[in-house]
Amino acid sequence: MPELPEVETTRRGIAPYIEGQEVTEVLVRQPRLRVPVPDDLAERLVGARIGVLKRRAKYLQIPIQPVSALADDASATLLWHLGMSGSLRIAQVGDLPKKHDHVDVVTANGYVLRYHDPRRFGFVDWQAKDETLDKRLALLGPEPLSDAFNGKWLYARSRNKRVAVKPFLMDNQVVVGAGNIYAAEALFMAGIDPRRAAGRVSRARYDALALAVKEVLAAAITQGGTTLRDFVSGQGEPGYFAQRLNVYGRHGQPCLRCGAELRRITLGQRASVFCPGCQR
Repeated sequence: MPELPEVETTRRGIAPYIEGQEVTEVLVRQPRLRVPVPDDLAERLVGARIGVLKRRAKYLQIPIQPVSALADDASATLLWHLGMSGSLRIAQVGDLPKKHDHVDVVTANGYVLRYHDPRRFGFVDWQAKDETLDKRLALLGPEPLSDAFNGKWLYARSRNKRVAVKPFLMDNQVVVGAGNIYAAEALFMAGIDPRRAAGRVSRARYDALALAVKEVLAAAITQGGTTLRDFVSGQGEPGYFAQRLNVYGRHGQPCLRCGAELRRITLGQRASVFCPGCQR
């Protein structure tokens, strides 16, 4: 499943091709995604101009500004979620679509923003005008690479929590973007056993964990995300962070730090790999 680094990689990859461009055509080949494609997608997009792309958690936000300032709908924002297997790629006008290419947004400079999703768990929808009233965004925790996310925040949110620290970290009301892969890697970097109760982690260790989350996610973005199966960037390239994973997907292998055999357990119905020697 594409996580924060993969969505950020997508944003950075497609932005230079479509920002500031007028939409000339919209093609919807398969409207039945997790949320049905809005019936008015083409009507509202064609003739409008694409603004500066943003990202909130795993959602890509695409601002839309009508060319005419007198338009009834002065501005809007598309909310795009990649689901389990989705990707947004840049193609050129004339490039033939492939199987599972469901939506095309064509721009005046000859490029096509093409949505590919074999499992169709992603969606494109209109965001509420007031972001704080959009139920998909309103309760999200802070961005992990922002100053709002730190050890103090984690420590305060964790008091009296009996849940294990790994599912606590993966709760998107605590912090967004720390999915299974990146939570496992950050806990390893910070030396924290994923089974430890969140409320029993000290402030000093949460300081270390917050820094580890930032470091892991920043490195993953630099490497273009993690490709385990479906994810590719806006240019169709896989992410290379998988080659830098210390624990995720390596159960039964020796720890790269201490040599102990990595263990796999289940926490919050998710597989978790950790080092019993390094993580306490």
